[in-house]
Amino acid sequence: MAIMFAAFAFVSCKGGKTDSAEKFVRVADGHFVRNGKPYYYVGTNFWYGAILGSEGRGGDRDRLLSELDFMKGIGIDNLRILVGSDGKEGVLTKVEPTLQRSPGEYNDTILAGLDYLLMEMGKRDMVAVLYLNNSWEWSGGYGFYLEHAGEGVAPRPNEDGYPAYMNFVRKYATSEKAHQLFYDYVKFIVSRTNRYTGVKYADDPTIMSWQIGNEPRAFGKEELAPFAKWLSETSSLIRSLDANHLISIGSEGAWGCEGDYTTYETICSDKNIDYCNIHIWPYNWSWARADSLVEDLPAACDSTLEYINRHLEICDRLGKPLVMEEFGYPRDGFKFDKAVSTKGRDGYYKYVFSLVADNAEQGGKFAGCNFWAWGGFANPQHEQWLPGDDYTGDPAQEAQGLNSVFSSDTTTLDIVKVQVERMKKLEEKK
Repeated sequence: MAIMFAAFAFVSCKGGKTDSAEKFVRVADGHFVRNGKPYYYVGTNFWYGAILGSEGRGGDRDRLLSELDFMKGIGIDNLRILVGSDGKEGVLTKVEPTLQRSPGEYNDTILAGLDYLLMEMGKRDMVAVLYLNNSWEWSGGYGFYLEHAGEGVAPRPNEDGYPAYMNFVRKYATSEKAHQLFYDYVKFIVSRTNRYTGVKYADDPTIMSWQIGNEPRAFGKEELAPFAKWLSETSSLIRSLDANHLISIGSEGAWGCEGDYTTYETICSDKNIDYCNIHIWPYNWSWARADSLVEDLPAACDSTLEYINRHLEICDRLGKPLVMEEFGYPRDGFKFDKAVSTKGRDGYYKYVFSLVADNAEQGGKFAGCNFWAWGGFANPQHEQWLPGDDYTGDPAQEAQGLNSVFSSDTTTLDIVKVQVERMKKLEEKK
């Protein structure tokens, strides 16, 4: 513990005031620091925040402000957010409206929505992790860039199956043309100035981290080396544009590296990657069954512990913090109705939260978590999301309500509040 005290000594406040540079989330000796003190957090995924912030189709600024106020009120101050969706609209299972309709053609209402969201988060002393790409179909990402690189039309998993989709997007790791299109997008976004505040994104402490993508994958063992090369090139580009912010990958961990822990360690060891990410999905990964979510909870927790520990060993070697930035558990009985109980989810959240806090209290590298995902005040109209429906924590390709935490989920939110208090007390002790 003495090491941690020493590590944070150099960021102490001067003259009782926080230096402007200290408002940015930093990493010091393997731990997050913000405003001159350790930073531990309970966050959530709010991928649709920029859309809500828009004054165009899909926008709802009144709801956005209510959601931010509610989250802040229960202690959630870290939001993981999609910068924008890519590609044409009117495609079932894809988020819309899109930000990047074709390479270099942007929907200005979504850009304004992102500006507005960051401004309002800044007023509430909240921070954002902004991800720039996606390996999955629901927001464009890999498939969008490959299509415009001349690789043909990306299969849709809901029509062609995920094997066909994954076989197509494995081309991304080696497509230099697709990479260049993405790099142009990165330059445009990272170099942006907020129209409402006049502050350059690169100078805005409301942004905690630029994240390369949502669950970037190689999608094949032969692609692991070029995949790692692309991630390194991207992080280097971001660093050349922005010296203030942390950079992260958005990885699921070894699960997103074809099960290869060595590749995961390689990509996280890059000098421009400031901290490590993992995601855990007990149902998706067959650690819990749809008809036995409560009964399978102990086994799911055991697998979760093993997975986390293997990644923490890597973080200890690298001297970098770990964030579990996605984890979810379906409602009981695999039902999507908001009125259905969440006994299994509550048990899983409580277990994960305890692992984060216990490790942090012992001086470990586990620094925070973002549960998936914030549904807030949404009222799902259909199991399959359709344009005009409320945005929930479940993107368009998933059943609406599957993994969303709504403002009415009081038992879940009570567990979140307890964890927030525990993490805050941990900050004060350090």
